[in-house]
Amino acid sequence: MSKLVAPHGGKGLVCALLHGSELEAEKTKAAGLKQINVSARAKGDLIMMGIGGFSPLSGFMGKADWKGVCDSFQMADGTFWPVPITLDVAQADADAIKLGDEIALVADGGIMATMKVTEKYAMSDADKRWECEKVFRGEGEESQGDTFWKIAEEDHPGVIMVMNQKDVNIAGPVKVLSQGEYPTEYKGVYLTPAETRAMFEERGWANVAALQLRNPMHRSHEFLAKIAIEVCDGVLIHSLIGNLKAGDIPADTRVKAIEILIENYFVKDNVINAGYPLDMRYAGPREGLLHATFRQNYGVNNMLIGRDHAGVGDFYGLFEAQDIFNKIPNTGDTGKDLQCKPMKIDWTFYCHKCDGMASLRTCNHGKEDRVILSGTKLRKALSEGAEIVDHFGRNEVLDHLKLYYASLTEKVEVKMQGAASGDSM
Repeated sequence: MSKLVAPHGGKGLVCALLHGSELEAEKTKAAGLKQINVSARAKGDLIMMGIGGFSPLSGFMGKADWKGVCDSFQMADGTFWPVPITLDVAQADADAIKLGDEIALVADGGIMATMKVTEKYAMSDADKRWECEKVFRGEGEESQGDTFWKIAEEDHPGVIMVMNQKDVNIAGPVKVLSQGEYPTEYKGVYLTPAETRAMFEERGWANVAALQLRNPMHRSHEFLAKIAIEVCDGVLIHSLIGNLKAGDIPADTRVKAIEILIENYFVKDNVINAGYPLDMRYAGPREGLLHATFRQNYGVNNMLIGRDHAGVGDFYGLFEAQDIFNKIPNTGDTGKDLQCKPMKIDWTFYCHKCDGMASLRTCNHGKEDRVILSGTKLRKALSEGAEIVDHFGRNEVLDHLKLYYASLTEKVEVKMQGAASGDSM
């Protein structure tokens, strides 16, 4: 019997991906169905539903689930879920679809899945704004009062994404036909929940932590991972390999940077480098909860949550993504409640006087003695060709990243917020 945490939802891994003759038959049927083009975000959601990463979801959410998730972190049946997983379509497409119809969902020119439409519900601008208020608004200075809407519609990528959605959501179960480009382009790194669970079992791991990454690993990330390795059986370094916002470093460059770091500075038996196929939703603390929810499906029971986890600008408090774990519902039903717990780490940095990595819990020296580390700060320095402060990252990794930036023909401005600059310390 497995010692790993059970998949979320109490139903085991719920996998909508078809195989063999069933897959071929569904592909043939799909070719004759009405085709709906879906966003890159929905493509990633479909793949996660296919491989069990979004267990217990078997399709896109109806209105009751959407409302419950936004309002109280729970689907209609009481199962915890922190961020809506919905599919938007244009009004004309919605009008042409009858309840009970099967449709084909298309991304990048290929059919990703079929879907039986069980519900349609309009999303007015007021509905979208309500979703944004619930999901994206935080406790930081840019979320206060009227400031949120003055800034968010131009500068918050998650809010922009939702407000630009089409006018109708459709819901229903899906049958997934493809994992897209991920199995080939990221072979050995793109892993399904069944594969990571098998790897953990083979290594004898029962207590597993995950480190979420959308930036290359700097010294603070390395420190977090090593703290977890000391108290857990092993760590899954789990990188987003879907789409990011302009100015973020592409997945293949980040994956290689992690490989370089593991090769030179980790005991390989205690760490696994993997990727998952989602786009960032930029939902701050709510996204931290989503990270923990689907990591549970991968077999992880501890989610590393540091300073400004999944932060955007100054919309969120520095440790709001830690605090939100104390605010989520607990029904007492282990199947419906979140079982992946936060591993909360204070602000980390390199301290010259300590002569090593430290945190606000362990170092009593002044700000002038500390090298403040953040992915945004690193990307800004690299994009501007600025000198990288000593002890910010490992030289082997920085050399790899400098080659990437040297290859760019067009630079993207990287905005610096208080949380990344260290001004908030």
